[in-house]
Formats: sequence, C-alpha cells, structure tokens
Amino acid sequence: MMLRCLPLCVLAALLAVVPACAAAPERAAMLAELCGESGQDVLHGLRAIAAAAPQDAAWGLRVVEAFSAKRLRCAADGGSFLALPEGTLDAGTLAPVQVDETGLRAPLPSLRARVVLEQSGAALRLFAAARPQTRLAAVATLAKHADTLPPGLVDAALKVERNPGVAKALRALAVESGLHAPDAERRVAAISALASDATSATVTELATLRGDAAYAADPRVASALDGALAKARWQVRIGAVLSLLYNGISAGSVLFMSSVGLAIIFGLMGVINLAQGELIMIGAYTTFCVQSLLRELAPGWIDWYPMLAVPVVFVVTALVGIAIEVLVIRHLYRRPLMTLLATWSISLLLTNLVRVIFGTQNLQFLTPSYLTGGVRLTGDFLVTWNHLFAICAAAVAFGATFALLRLTDLGLFIRAVTQNRAMAGCVGISTRRIDMMAFGFGAGLAGLGGLALSPIYNVNPTMGSGFIIDSFMVVVLGGVGSLAGTALASLGVGLVDVGIEPFYGAVAAKVIALLMIILLIQWRPEGLVAARGRR
Repeated sequence: MMLRCLPLCVLAALLAVVPACAAAPERAAMLAELCGESGQDVLHGLRAIAAAAPQDAAWGLRVVEAFSAKRLRCAADGGSFLALPEGTLDAGTLAPVQVDETGLRAPLPSLRARVVLEQSGAALRLFAAARPQTRLAAVATLAKHADTLPPGLVDAALKVERNPGVAKALRALAVESGLHAPDAERRVAAISALASDATSATVTELATLRGDAAYAADPRVASALDGALAKARWQVRIGAVLSLLYNGISAGSVLFMSSVGLAIIFGLMGVINLAQGELIMIGAYTTFCVQSLLRELAPGWIDWYPMLAVPVVFVVTALVGIAIEVLVIRHLYRRPLMTLLATWSISLLLTNLVRVIFGTQNLQFLTPSYLTGGVRLTGDFLVTWNHLFAICAAAVAFGATFALLRLTDLGLFIRAVTQNRAMAGCVGISTRRIDMMAFGFGAGLAGLGGLALSPIYNVNPTMGSGFIIDSFMVVVLGGVGSLAGTALASLGVGLVDVGIEPFYGAVAAKVIALLMIILLIQWRPEGLVAARGRR
C-alpha cells in the first residue's frame, strides 16, 4: 500500500515546489526594484508586490513592513535581507541567514514612496491579516486612494473574505473604485450601486462628479449620473422626513415617560405634586443600585439590568409614593396651595437626601450591547436602539396604564372616585385606600420613567427639576385626567421641538413650543382630549 502511494506523494511534492520555484524570480525582480536607485523603480516594485497580494500576501507584507521601518538591506551583488529584531532573514525566502551587514545598504523610502507603501501594506493586509479589525482598517486606508487601486484587488479580496462587516466595507470600496475606472461600464455600474443606498455624502460625491470632464464626455455616463443624483436626493429627503418623525416620536416618548405618572397623580387625583421629578430621579438611582448589585453578585447578567430593574424600580418608587400620600398628601386634599408647598418641600428633601448618599456627580451607567448602535434604513435615517428602547418603554407604559384603568376593578374605582368622590364613597368604595393605591401607582410609573431615561439622560440629584415643568405642560395640554391626551400631547410637543430645533436652536424651539401650547389652551382650555367627568 505504501509503495502504491509513493508516486502520488512525489507528485504532490513536485506540485508544491513548482509554484515556489516560479515565484522566486518574481520576488527577486521586485526586491531588485526596491533596492534600485531610481524612485520610479521603487514605486513599481511596491505596486508589483501589492498586485501579487492574493498569492504572496504574507511574504509581501513582511517585506513592505521591513522597508517602511528601514530594515531592508541591499547587497552590491543583488542580494537583499531583512534586518529584524529577531534576526536576519533572506528577503526572498524569509529563511534565517547569517550575513555580515558591513557594506549593506539600507534604502530609505521617499515621501512619495511612503504613500504607496501605506497603500501596498493595506492591500496586503486584506489577505494576510487574521483579525477582522485589521482588515477593516486596511479597507479604510485603501479608500483614501480608491482611484489608484490595483485592478482586481478588491474582487480578489471579496472572494476570500468571510467576515460580513469586512465584506460590506469591501463592496463599498469596490463601488468607490469603480467611479474612477477608465471603463464606462464599470462607471455606470458604480454610479447605480452608489445611488441604490444613498446618503448626504453620496449626493455630495455624485454632484462633484458632474463637474468631472471625463464624465461629461460620455453621454451614457452623464445620463446615468443625472438619474442617480436625482434618485439619491429623493432618498435623502425621505430619510430626513423619517428622521424627523423618529426623533420626534423618541422625544415624545421621553416626555410621556416623565409625565405618565403625573397623569395619574395630577390628572386623576388632582394633586399638584411638585415632587414628581424627584420620583423619576429615585427610579433612575434605583436602577443604578440594581446595576451595581448585578456587577458584584452576577456579572454575567449585567447586560440585562434594565429589564431586571423594572419590578424593583416600580416597587421602590411606589412605596415612596405611598409614604408621601399617607404621611403628607392625605391631610391636604382640599388645600391645593398647602399641597403645592408640601410637595415642593418633599422634592427638596429627596434631592438633598440623594445628594448626601450618592454625591453630586453624574452616575455612570453601562450601556447594554442591545442598546448600542443602530441600523440605517434609507438616506441618513438611522434607527438607534436606545431611542427605540425609549419608544417601546413608553408604548408598554401606555398599554399597561390603559389596561389597569379600563380593565381592572382598581381602575374602575379610580375612575369612580375621580368623577364623583362622594357618590363613590356612598356605594362602599374606600376612597382613602384608592387614593393611596393610585398615588403609589403614579409614583411607580414615574420611577419606570427614570429607568427608561437613565441610558439617555445625565442622572444626578437635580435631574428631576428638568422634567417637572414639561410634565405639567404635557398633562395640561393633553387634558387633565386623560391618558390618551397625555400621550397625544407628548408626541405633539416632541415633534414640534425636533422640527424647530434645527432651524432656530434648542432654546428658541422650547419658547416657540410654549407659545403654541398657550395658544392651544386659550382655544381649548379643557385640553386636546377632555375627560368626561371631574370631581
């Protein structure tokens, strides 16, 4: 059996040796050009090494890096060596050699050669680098000189690339390179590919190409360019509208999460609670405590702390709200001015208590992996995961609150007490107990608002004061006692803020939004969605 396999083994060995023998003269010729006195020879040698990347990438990268680091040594008889820290290698075979460096010349790359060196090294790393991050960096380097890439380099790299991120970057590089190709077919294909997934940068690039004489000279290319530019501009406009809507809905969701608790406490119970912002702050700090406990006790679950903190945050802030209602608010229901002063005092107490316990600095929250980054859909429209989280949290809070108020006995009792407290008490409803539970539920919703806001906003002891005015504004605009009105007002204010801010700035946007709210309340004092009954 071994005798039968012997001819096959010999043939395989010969086939392995033949390419190496064939490559030896090519390597020697390229090394001779690197060692040449002419700058053009050096540039030609570097480009030749880069062009041989798919087959000789590992060897070429060692040579190019050594040349860039001034470690290439050239002998008078045509030999070349790499003087590396680990020893001297033959430049053609990378085999260790013993050589006297006396009399060897170390060629220095010129400024022009360094540009080609950077490009050649990047081309070789596409095939020789093991880490995807290194190959991505190489693609970014090649993109700076997309008009001078060796023919077929990107296509060859795409054939062997297995990482989706690197492959996507290579396809973008292929399009960029095709824009500068001498072949009209490649230019038209690159223009079409560029316009199929356009951004503002794409529009700028296509508009710049319209002034290129090479594009204007070919009617077919010029026509394709005009059509692609019109298509790209349309995509960017659609993306701008979608971005406005998405950012407005996101801002409205943040407003809703900060005001949904107040929609219960002030809207249904009629309590002017100036400590509502501090309940949001307590929810954010409770989230931080859950994150810290998970980091110490279960580091593997730290990425899921926003989900695991939901029941803890709701219970803690609900208990704080119940304590406030039982100890303070219960005795002041028919004295609104005293309620306002008492809740303001409570807000100061909670702010300073948190300042003493945690300090005044902003808390550092870990951003979970599923809330990092986003996806671009069309034009410059980017769906970011953290804003989508805020939108989903607001939708869940709205659904849960609506279900509790409309589908449960507690919700029925709350609505009964809201519409006619005396009659509700006459039919056996414990109004004191309902007040306590409603206040606790509203406080718990405020705490969940703090949880949802913690990945987006700065969390510190004074964060609550930034939400109290906006929360009252949204609840009054939507209609006191109307959950749907609160949601509608939140979305409206968010869209107005986001729509005006790019033109006049954040401060002017806030002023204009307030003026619009004043005019709306003058026209419709009961709010956008009026409650059917008030006590």
